[in-house]
Amino acid sequence: MTTYSFDWVDAFTSTAFGGNPCVVVHDAEGISLEDRMRLVRETRLSECAYIVPSEKADFGARYYLTHAEIPLAGHPTVATVASLISRGLVGPGEFTLEVGAGVLPIHVSDDLTVTMTQRAPEFGEIFEPELIAKMYGLAADDILGRPQIVSTGTAFCVTLLQDKDALRRAVLDPGLVAVFRDGVDHENAGILEPFLVTLGGATEHGDTFSRLLLAPPMPPEDSFTGSATGCMAAYLWHHGYLKRPSFVAEQGHWMDRPGAASVQVLGPREAITGVEVGGKGVVLMTGELAI
Repeated sequence: MTTYSFDWVDAFTSTAFGGNPCVVVHDAEGISLEDRMRLVRETRLSECAYIVPSEKADFGARYYLTHAEIPLAGHPTVATVASLISRGLVGPGEFTLEVGAGVLPIHVSDDLTVTMTQRAPEFGEIFEPELIAKMYGLAADDILGRPQIVSTGTAFCVTLLQDKDALRRAVLDPGLVAVFRDGVDHENAGILEPFLVTLGGATEHGDTFSRLLLAPPMPPEDSFTGSATGCMAAYLWHHGYLKRPSFVAEQGHWMDRPGAASVQVLGPREAITGVEVGGKGVVLMTGELAI
């Protein structure tokens, strides 16, 4: 049996029990891929992060769902950096983090806000509103524009809803999600989920409010999704739904886990070069994993 040091971190929040929790395991290169996913199932979290060596960046990290690796995940990135900060391994300034999707530039501000720069978006398949609406028990006219697959590292089908009433009424049909995934020609189709967003925050401080409903074996809903937030920001800016490229994204408030990210889309609408997504993290627990 080997022991590994870990931190349990709430990401995209400045207070305990907010945002999205993630377990960050240090010096994790010796943990098998199956055990990495088993730990996710054991914790009942959506994802866990594992810090590993990197030949390309200052640190390496890999992120896992209950059943697969995810190439880029926002809240595990914030959690990983918050864990490194708490252990005195990094401080305010710049460094790089290699994840499954490549090397992420990371900035830590003086107030310990963690900002990742996600890569330039890849805009993929566009869908008719009826198809996505049916998956959530909604009507086609609950959707503004046309949903589209966007990736800034991990792909999501960004879906803009008319209002928060439609967002609240959305109930995921797992069977229809499976059919949707089977019909999508994308390398990440097996973990591809529609990301539902509305304009206007859950609070007066926010500019958007989102939900990510998940199919089994995942938890039923994600409380804050940083990778999807980057995709959503690129979609809204590119299609003209945002008046300015910087805004505050909110998620998780209806789950009693409020989270927020500061977002900056880089470049003009027609030629986005990247998306900055930033938030804070709170180390809630520290301990040792014995496997």
